[in-house]
Amino acid sequence: MGFLILHEFPTSQIELAWRECLARVECPAHYNAPEYFLVPHWAGRRPFAVLALDGSTVTGVLTGLHEPAQVMCGLASRPQICVDTNANLHAVTEDLARGLFLEAGTAGLVSVFTWQGLPLPAFERLGFRRKQLEGNVVLDLTQGVDALFKQFAKDRRRNVRFAEKNGVEVCMATTDADIAECYEVYRAWRHTERKKLTGEKTDLETFAKAARLAHRRMFVARVAGKPVAVNIFRLFPGGLFESASNYSRDEFLHLKPNELLQWRGIQWACSQGLRRHSLGGAHSFLRRFGGTVVPVVRYRFDRTWLRRHDLRESVLNMSRQTAQRMPALGRTVRRVLGRKTY
Repeated sequence: MGFLILHEFPTSQIELAWRECLARVECPAHYNAPEYFLVPHWAGRRPFAVLALDGSTVTGVLTGLHEPAQVMCGLASRPQICVDTNANLHAVTEDLARGLFLEAGTAGLVSVFTWQGLPLPAFERLGFRRKQLEGNVVLDLTQGVDALFKQFAKDRRRNVRFAEKNGVEVCMATTDADIAECYEVYRAWRHTERKKLTGEKTDLETFAKAARLAHRRMFVARVAGKPVAVNIFRLFPGGLFESASNYSRDEFLHLKPNELLQWRGIQWACSQGLRRHSLGGAHSFLRRFGGTVVPVVRYRFDRTWLRRHDLRESVLNMSRQTAQRMPALGRTVRRVLGRKTY
């Protein structure tokens, strides 16, 4: 057993072995694949992949970003690890962990996210702390569109029909003009007052490059020809379909374009033989699409001084528990600090 660390798209021989591994994975995702290195958002963020090897056979994959202060392998909404179902789980996770430690070097924080059904025993043995997170709503697309629609909450089905009856039309964005229009929706969404947005703004060139990736699909909702909302999905053929991002114009939300966008994406994914759909979260809007909330588990290794990340999280957890038991005190703390701390 062993491992291989990559920092760019692999050679043809390694690519073939990598893809053969994905054919033996239960439900592979876009970011499990070699195309991970083609994502334009990673420019300057040092993407990498660790491949577990048994001779020349790839038995597991872990992808991530090596940033200045930390190494991140996925997010709470997006695990980026998979293991060959025919391989020995303990041996494969051992190889992936050893490869990750070599890649991480002296990074103060190393985080790995996985689905609850794919435990990482070797990571725990090496000192990673395990924490179960809420996870994502996941739909079983093999049930077919009729069965899936029946699982929607009653008001969700009503909103989908309302959008259709009120002239909301959804199609796939395929042309340069489509992508430019979707970018304008994204720009409008960046200025919304409904929520506080974090992260750097994406420029049109990066937005367009991402939209043209082979394993992405962009759906746009229009009203009287005007683009009003956009949903971007990631996919791996025969595997996982994922909601990647959503942007919408506030003034058209009453027409329920986002409900219809998600439904059109589900319909398309079923027609393509995709197996599962991860909606990328589990908040109330997503739960009303039915499915099952599948927990995500974070494994984290904090080697900063005094393990400040673990310490901060413990303090925040105590604050939450105190606020739940003593709401008045919680409000006072927030008022004194002038911001939300939990």
